[in-house]
Amino acid sequence: MNVQLGKIESKTPGKSYEDIIRGDSTPPAEVLLRRSNPQQPTDDIPFYRYTSPEFFELEMEKIWRKVWQYACRDEHVREPGDYYVYDIGRYSIVIVRQDDGGLKAYHNSCLHRGTKLKPSHSSGYSASIQCPYHGWTWNLDGTLNEVPCSWEFPHLDYEQNRLPEALVESWNGFVFINMDLNAVPLLDYLEVVPEHFAKWDFTGWYPYLHIQKELSCNWKTAQEAFMEAYHTPLVHPEMTHVVGDWNMQHDIFGDHVSRDLCALAVSSPTSKLSLTEQDLLDRSLLGDPEIVPAEKRVKVPEGETARIVMAREMRKTFKETYDLDLSHLSDAEVIDSLKYNIFPNLFIYGGPGLPQIQQARPLGTDVNRCTLDVIVFRPARPGEEPEPAQMVKITEADSYKDVPGVSEFMGNVLDQDTQILAWQHEGMLASAKGAETLARYQESRIRRVHETMDKYLNR
Repeated sequence: MNVQLGKIESKTPGKSYEDIIRGDSTPPAEVLLRRSNPQQPTDDIPFYRYTSPEFFELEMEKIWRKVWQYACRDEHVREPGDYYVYDIGRYSIVIVRQDDGGLKAYHNSCLHRGTKLKPSHSSGYSASIQCPYHGWTWNLDGTLNEVPCSWEFPHLDYEQNRLPEALVESWNGFVFINMDLNAVPLLDYLEVVPEHFAKWDFTGWYPYLHIQKELSCNWKTAQEAFMEAYHTPLVHPEMTHVVGDWNMQHDIFGDHVSRDLCALAVSSPTSKLSLTEQDLLDRSLLGDPEIVPAEKRVKVPEGETARIVMAREMRKTFKETYDLDLSHLSDAEVIDSLKYNIFPNLFIYGGPGLPQIQQARPLGTDVNRCTLDVIVFRPARPGEEPEPAQMVKITEADSYKDVPGVSEFMGNVLDQDTQILAWQHEGMLASAKGAETLARYQESRIRRVHETMDKYLNR
């Protein structure tokens, strides 16, 4: 039955996210007080959307070829001739920095006999773009420059054999591509994100850590694990003592953008422990453990909260280490998880406390396989231009904790999230019911992704 609901609010017992941030030492940022969770139908979501090869093919043709999607950072293509290869399913795009400082994106396929011009997942420098098979060569601007044995091709029109392009635009240091040459501009596609991120500038940051894990599930299954905290008490029981989960704020701002706001250094409504503010501080992950190491954590003064202390220490450390002034940001902006989902498959976190992105992508043409990229950022110190981290690939059997630079806390959480996904996908295939029933508020953003998918599929 299709039950229509009015504007949805959280019914979780205890303090709301807004209640929590109004107790901080700074006035809440206005952008965090905005709420938007419109009515949605409550029909079950069929599992064939996750398991059907035919549905997967529709996604490939009608979604992935039509949407803006994160490809790389500006730091990956700093100088003219720098390139980065972005792959999505069967498609592959080469992003190249031009001599004039602009960017171009080309379909990664030679116009001679189709060979990939650059290897998948590769990056580097190239003065021109040359096919590794027969040597057809293009200039950085996509014009055909050289064809070996040119006398064999009197029928070849050089001008008509420019490299086919995709759209490419950069925002906040993040480079996006779109294969639809008639697509709306990136800033229009991002809806409220540019406004919300106005104070969260990541142009001076760089990828410090990049991990890609292969998973035995559909890309949407992997993504949806990061769109709700309904699973936290069972999958991440240790987190319930220091993270708001069931009382997270979920907002939907349009077809392409939603978010969840999660308070740190507070206990979940599901926690059975009665922790002091000092306990909360001692148990909490205080941002990047190498930015604020455990030995530098301080005591919680009487009358203050763990959140206030965490924010103050983060401001102090960022100023001392990176010469970054965070005084214009509220406590919540400095320490909380402010996770925005940009359709179809990007999570980008606002504020400096958890500077990272996550991205689930189909792995080749297999509906049952995907990759999950986790990229953590750090600000560059004054006068420095650090090289972006090389991607570390791990298998489903590997632990995130074994990757250098990953804290035990972060590794545990990511291991827990990804270990359950194969079970879920196998259960979808075994299901007699053949569909999932979503929570009306905590899983509302999952439903919105499917609604937006249908809009693209039905065009």
